[in-house]
Amino acid sequence: MEIKSRFDHFNINVTDLDRSLEFYDKALGLKEISRKKAADGSYELVFIGDGESPFKLELTWLRDHAATPYELGENESHLCLRVAGDYDAIREYHRAMGCVCFENHDMGLYFINDPDDYWIEVLPLKK
Repeated sequence: MEIKSRFDHFNINVTDLDRSLEFYDKALGLKEISRKKAADGSYELVFIGDGESPFKLELTWLRDHAATPYELGENESHLCLRVAGDYDAIREYHRAMGCVCFENHDMGLYFINDPDDYWIEVLPLKK
């Protein structure tokens, strides 16, 4: 059997939904697409996107999770976004935000971390 599939979304859990929404909008221009709230208030899901591709990032807030950071362990998975415009100016903007966490000058890329310490690779739209 040959399976055909397409990417839909990727999920991360966040400790402060408003803070995360503000970060993803300010740092990467990602906007809310849809939201689902549990009737009992136990969770809230917010899907954000770039307005161009169908891919979504799902931010999940869980009421019963302690207000402490999630333990991300040694998981080196990451999200990657390509940015349009002046790549060096965008990197400086991220530096000013204080969210650049790793730079690889030899490879010409850098990473930012979100409020829950998830790493996001930032690449220019065109290399």
